[in-house]
Amino acid sequence: MNTTNQRLPVNDTLGAFCTDTDAYLPGTPNGPLSGLTFAAKDIFDVAGHITGGGNPDWKATHPPAQRNARIIQTLTDAGATMVGKTHTDELTRGILGENAHYGTPLNPRAPGRVPGGSSSGSASAVAGRLVDFALGSDTGGSVRIPASFCGLYGLRPTHNRIPLDGILMQAPSYDTIGWFARDPATFARVAETVFGSTISPQPPERIIIAQDLFDAAEPAVAAALRPIADRIAAMSPNSQTLQLAPDGLDDWASQQNILQSIEAWETLADWIDAVNPRFSYWVTERYTLIASLTQSQIDQAKATRQAVRQRIDEVLAGGGFLCFPTSPVAAPPRAQRLSERKTALGQIIRLTCLGGTTGRPQLSLPLAQTDNLPIGLSLMGHPNNDEALISAALTLQQSLT
Repeated sequence: MNTTNQRLPVNDTLGAFCTDTDAYLPGTPNGPLSGLTFAAKDIFDVAGHITGGGNPDWKATHPPAQRNARIIQTLTDAGATMVGKTHTDELTRGILGENAHYGTPLNPRAPGRVPGGSSSGSASAVAGRLVDFALGSDTGGSVRIPASFCGLYGLRPTHNRIPLDGILMQAPSYDTIGWFARDPATFARVAETVFGSTISPQPPERIIIAQDLFDAAEPAVAAALRPIADRIAAMSPNSQTLQLAPDGLDDWASQQNILQSIEAWETLADWIDAVNPRFSYWVTERYTLIASLTQSQIDQAKATRQAVRQRIDEVLAGGGFLCFPTSPVAAPPRAQRLSERKTALGQIIRLTCLGGTTGRPQLSLPLAQTDNLPIGLSLMGHPNNDEALISAALTLQQSLT
């Protein structure tokens, strides 16, 4: 494997790329992805380089990787050239893309707004046309939200569909690898390599519109997305609209916040205890959440998680895709007050918790704008049938444009 320190000349005016590593891997000639360039969030191992994880103390206490992450090797073996690593929220503990140590990448599609996180640099690099596609990870929304904020296609795949070898983990029961692209054709081209499948346009067989998830979005977001959802639903005579969570979404969001936070702490507790690392206040708060949890709250969260899974299984038992806003809000302004960030996070997790809780694949499609800000519409499908979502995206591009 090639671990040269050479890097393609990328004029990074967006602050998307890490400047303390120049990881570069040329693609194998004449592969199916030859001619494409990509970047990878700085949680993916590249042999000979330290995986920084968005935190200087993590980088200072870990050696260079001995081998490439499996997904990196798969892509370069297929001909894609990796041109560098991109910024992430600290240890992937964020959803807006602001890093207290390394700064916030620009959002080329929404000036003055956050790019979304934690795969912030990857989304920025793709939206800004610095690369053709980029790798991210999604635990609680870290591909889906940047895709929505930056006007990109972004997939949270079926949990465990893509091997996680060689990445910095946050919460293993929720962690997935995803990627961004500006157009569905490039997205599908990457997917064929990642999944080993052939993907062609196929219309959605059935659409289930989650009315309460549209109601949970800000009015302008819902108003922009709902007509598009209706047009997609009209492509199938079996489509319907329903209330997904009759008792409300708050408990659905709370259960993932609790269970994901416990796993995130357990994953890094020994390192935090040994190193006493520097964290932003925001990230410190995320790690200390578990100190206030009672066993009753944890037991209730587990029960709610099971109920959510059963509900989604029931709704999608007849096949098709669940349709809802990727994010309830467009990209917020940069450098908001902590209280404002917390409000945005609370709104966002009410929708993103569906993917992490169920492990089902979810694709965000850049189909609308509000006030000239991109907003994504999501389709969620059946486990291990990620390709069907991408096939639908190819069809929708043709039908809606």
